[in-house]
Amino acid sequence: MDKPTLRVCSFSGGKDSTAMLLRLLEEGIQVDVILFCDTGLEFPALYDHIRKVERNIGREITTVKCADDFEYLFARKKITRKRKTQNAARYGMERNGYSWAGPKMRWCIELLKNQPREQFLQHLREEYTVLEYVGIAADEAYRLSRKCNQRPNVRHPLVEWGMTEADCLAYCKERGYDWSGLYEKFHRVSCWCCPLQSLADCRVLYRDFPDLWEQLKRWDAMTWRTFKDGYSVIQLEQRFDFEDEWLKAGKRLRTKAFYSALRERLAVNNASDSNH
Repeated sequence: MDKPTLRVCSFSGGKDSTAMLLRLLEEGIQVDVILFCDTGLEFPALYDHIRKVERNIGREITTVKCADDFEYLFARKKITRKRKTQNAARYGMERNGYSWAGPKMRWCIELLKNQPREQFLQHLREEYTVLEYVGIAADEAYRLSRKCNQRPNVRHPLVEWGMTEADCLAYCKERGYDWSGLYEKFHRVSCWCCPLQSLADCRVLYRDFPDLWEQLKRWDAMTWRTFKDGYSVIQLEQRFDFEDEWLKAGKRLRTKAFYSALRERLAVNNASDSNH
């Protein structure tokens, strides 16, 4: 006997998944479960947005979350890594936590998003044929080649509708959703502590979200990997302050003179910190 179909809308709270959810509902397309994977690392305004969507559509948004929080996985969990010595023998090296993610080691997505989602869906698959709606915009077609987006029973309505990222944001704004201006401030609205975000977004975080920035510094002091290539969080702060000084002096950023002076400033600050 065939299992009944259960339609699950993956909902991150961002512009693309919000536009997808709203249009699915507006067009009367069946949605049985709206699923949000909470990393615990979203901007406060995004959590407010999710509650607003829930109120407006009159539907419950199901939330799943990893049993371990980010800080434990990031700085406390005992991790044994393998390294190659010169003679190619391998040995274990124990670290405290996974530390900051990198382009090839995005543990946070796997542990805080993918695993909780899959555990939830696997339970549903015992009783249902699960059809997933995933919010990939039409101008993000490169993401469709990823293995996770080629699974059977996965649909990409935004691609089918031809809705780009800009279309999705406009669609949401027309319906009264503005995320308290997050999309006017940041190029990407994802986990606020992501080390893969641009320098421009880090600069906005430092200047406009001081409480989050202080938390970022506390976490950075707990771990063994540099937040960004060549920069700790404190060094980023020093860079952004130096940029302000440089601009107030009427000088242009991103010149040889600027980078030379920046290296000198960071070296002086580093030497000063080492002497204390």
